[in-house]
Amino acid sequence: MPEQAPKDSPDATTRDDASLQGLSAELTARVPQLLEATRTVGTGLELSSTLDRICETAAELTHARYAAIGVVDEPGDHLCEFVTHGVPEEVARSIGRPPDGRTGLLGALIRDPVPIRLADLSADPRSAGIPPAHPRMRTFLGVPIRVQGEVFGNLYVAEKRGGALFGEGDLHMLSVLATEAGIAIGHARMYEAARQRERWIDGSVAVTTALLSGGDADDALTVVAEQARRLADAAAGIVLLPAEEGGLEIVAVAGDKPSASLGVIIPRDSAVVAALLRGEAVFMDDAATDPRMITRLADQFGPHMLLPLRSGGRVLGALAIPRGRGERPFTGAERTLATQFAAQAALALKMAEAQRDRERLAVYEDRDRIARDLHDLVIQRLFATGMMLERAQRRSAVPGVRAGVGRAVDELDVTIQEIRTAIFALRQEPAEAPSGLRTRVQREINMAAVPLGFKPTHRFLGPVDSLVGELAGKNLIAALREALSNAFRHARASRVEVSVDATAVLPDGRDAVRLSVADDGVGIPDSGRRSGLRNLARRAESLGGASWFGPGEGGTGTTVVWEVPL
Repeated sequence: MPEQAPKDSPDATTRDDASLQGLSAELTARVPQLLEATRTVGTGLELSSTLDRICETAAELTHARYAAIGVVDEPGDHLCEFVTHGVPEEVARSIGRPPDGRTGLLGALIRDPVPIRLADLSADPRSAGIPPAHPRMRTFLGVPIRVQGEVFGNLYVAEKRGGALFGEGDLHMLSVLATEAGIAIGHARMYEAARQRERWIDGSVAVTTALLSGGDADDALTVVAEQARRLADAAAGIVLLPAEEGGLEIVAVAGDKPSASLGVIIPRDSAVVAALLRGEAVFMDDAATDPRMITRLADQFGPHMLLPLRSGGRVLGALAIPRGRGERPFTGAERTLATQFAAQAALALKMAEAQRDRERLAVYEDRDRIARDLHDLVIQRLFATGMMLERAQRRSAVPGVRAGVGRAVDELDVTIQEIRTAIFALRQEPAEAPSGLRTRVQREINMAAVPLGFKPTHRFLGPVDSLVGELAGKNLIAALREALSNAFRHARASRVEVSVDATAVLPDGRDAVRLSVADDGVGIPDSGRRSGLRNLARRAESLGGASWFGPGEGGTGTTVVWEVPL
């Protein structure tokens, strides 16, 4: 072989000058192509389409068969996204995923982001971990892409067409393209961040509107979950509220199978619950492997954000936003936006709660006014009218008139008692009425009207719903059902009166509730069956009370009395 001339010899200098002149000529010839490439790269503001254009332009500019961009995650230790050109999609999906992104040649470029040019990729010791279906690549060129001084990722080209090597011109061209790509990516990222913030703001407005609309609270919480899922591009959105027994209960879910997790309670001894109740956010890269997750739901998800719904120093609940297994982790910007969204949702939740309290207070005030008017005006007038009728009854010498006036006075007394019962009902919370004892008694009376052929009359004395306990109430309903059954089976009555008195007193002085069912039927014959009445007595005795029966007023019909202590 001929001996090489020393570097400082005239021949070496001549060759270096010739190389520089050749490189300069090559670059000059390719300037129009480079300008067109940079113009193409800067077109559009969508980040994903920008990355695709950069890959395609890099391949055209360097005459490469394949091109790729590896996007580095925020910590900078592995690839979070890999965009390719010329590589089959199924192969591209297997490249750059952790831990592959931390090993091999791609990992080397992440750790040391400097240009790399190789004549034979397969011969480089750093090229370990190439997937089996990966297309054959020999020549390789990679340069870093910097956005506002920070490494965004790396731009790779491989397998130069015609079997040639990537030269200095290719390296210079790709470096210039990477610089322009960094500018274009910076603009695209700013545009994407602005659009992302706009979407989260719109979502916060939708949540606030839903919570303050005065509609169903469960539907409003579902809106919170659905908006969080949509905005974070997550697999599910989950709202948790404090459970009565402690911990957090899942009350609203937006996802593929929402009903599967509704009602699940995360216990208070969970580290996640403890952090959320302290007002701290919890972020996980993989919920399935994180030791802090102790529920079976964790196996379904990967990256996870759990955010406290906190407003004014008070934690109202929590918002969980998980992604599926193997999905990309949440970025710092996404975490910040989600945290702000949760704070806005918590504020709207608190405002909605205050609004419902105001509406409830207005209802209470209105009901109290009605009750006051009934008590102070209507009852007093009825009472005065009754006294006037009683005086007229005493002065009348006609027996028929006296009897008629007496019946009118009795009806006024019943009316006054019914109005007082209505007053007690008005002074109870609206939520109590649907499940109260009063409603259940009326339901039994309405059911008995069908076999009887008429509706029994009824009256309530005292605050029945608030004074009578659940156990006494259940047994009273059973006793009423048995008494009404006896009336339509055996009494052949045309009138039945039901009375529930929550102001009764037992002989030993204990407060009690007394049920009376009186009919105008044929009475109970001496030889008649009394199993039902014995059941009533045993039921009352089990609660410390008593039950008895006998003829009604005037010796006709039957009156059944059942009473137990409150």
